Amino acid sequence: MNNPTLRVLISETEIKTRVAELGAQITRDCKDGDLILVGILKGAFIFVADLARAIDRPVRMDFMGISSYGKSTESSGEVRVTKDLDTSIEGTNIILVEDIVDTGVTLSYLIGLLHNRKPRSIRIAALLDKPDRRLRPVQVSYTGFTIPDEFVVGYGLDFAEDYRGLKDICVLSESSN
Repeated sequence: MNNPTLRVLISETEIKTRVAELGAQITRDCKDGDLILVGILKGAFIFVADLARAIDRPVRMDFMGISSYGKSTESSGEVRVTKDLDTSIEGTNIILVEDIVDTGVTLSYLIGLLHNRKPRSIRIAALLDKPDRRLRPVQVSYTGFTIPDEFVVGYGLDFAEDYRGLKDICVLSESSN
């Protein structure tokens, strides 16, 4: 991308407030049984860490690596597991933690894959949701923010591995210069 520009869409303060609210909601909803947050790498790693600290009950974490974007701003539509879970999830309550729900293709694939491993329940927590882009139906139990169809970076989200460390969520676009 030549001459990229960044525009703040969601501030660090708004993110912190909403993550605390989501943590409180999950604490209320998930009182019984083992709870495992399954973070989807790499984009959700910051959200998973902050969310785990906001949940006021014992929680374990594991991670999966999924690839569907490569170095493009558009999903390839092909989902590939690049890192699988390290532990069994049978009989546990799972919350899949995603940075962004876009087409729903990745989450549909993951839910099917994890359902076969016999967890007690599977829910989805997504920092960002782009419902206008949905190709597959996905039920998100915990949504941080609903956003328009723009390419965003920051707070773990990237473009070609850049911008993950931004504290705000920003729209990335090419400068008209």
